[in-house]
Amino acid sequence: MQSGLEGSANTQRGYQADIRDYAGWCQAQLVPAFPVEADVLSAYLAELADTARWSTIQRRMSALRKWHELKDLPFPGKEKQVLAVLEGIRREKGSRQKQAPALDLDEYRSLIQDLDIQNPTELRDKLVLLLGFTGAFRRSELVALNIEDLNFSRQGLIITMQRSKTNQYGEIEQKAFFYHPEPLLCPIRTLEEWLSLRPANGPLFVRFRKGKTHGEVRLTEERLSCKTVDNLVKHYFGVEFSAHSLRATFVTVAKLNGADDLEVMQQTKHRTSAMIQRYTRTDDIRKYNAAKKLGL
Repeated sequence: MQSGLEGSANTQRGYQADIRDYAGWCQAQLVPAFPVEADVLSAYLAELADTARWSTIQRRMSALRKWHELKDLPFPGKEKQVLAVLEGIRREKGSRQKQAPALDLDEYRSLIQDLDIQNPTELRDKLVLLLGFTGAFRRSELVALNIEDLNFSRQGLIITMQRSKTNQYGEIEQKAFFYHPEPLLCPIRTLEEWLSLRPANGPLFVRFRKGKTHGEVRLTEERLSCKTVDNLVKHYFGVEFSAHSLRATFVTVAKLNGADDLEVMQQTKHRTSAMIQRYTRTDDIRKYNAAKKLGL
């Protein structure tokens, strides 16, 4: 796989795993794997449907399609027998992916205010939750942040990202942050507290190690992983939530407060308005319903 053609590093790893899975299946069936033939692909998809989610099947198709593109070979993904198998799987499983739910804003606010910034672990976690929400970060973007990416001013803070899921060519992307009137809810003041514990450069979010005495922790220079951020959100809000919930909450709250799609996209870095609609979580049929606004 050639860097920059398939997506982020996480996407590339996923594609490589998908291709290995397909190749392993072909080896077990004693059939040639590449280039992919329509009948082999159809059989693979039919068997995959027994255990895999629809989103996984879509990604496997994307990985195999990309392999053929890179080799300048035709891919049989549009042949009738393959499309028929995919349509049957889609109808059976449903095409709607399971989405990370948005957080309840009142619960989020209360939890953020209760975290103890004198406790280094809670201070770090509070900053992850604040920046993740107000910056609409993907978890991979959060853990990739470096202290050198931060630029403070009287107006607030600019964080520069060199690479993201939708920016694979290293073009500069920036996110803006503003001072909150309530210090306990302010991402910038929380960041300043955290930086007082950190060196002038290096990873922004790092792991802790247990110290020599009971209850003691010490900072390392080991960058947080995406999984750690996921677990952090689950720890504070519940197992049904994930790091993606922070991003979904940003979009939902911004839209409900009147932000237009372009304003939201300035922070999320989505490329299309369609993605904004997908991210907006307004599932409560009573709370988010135009029937309350009829004026009767």
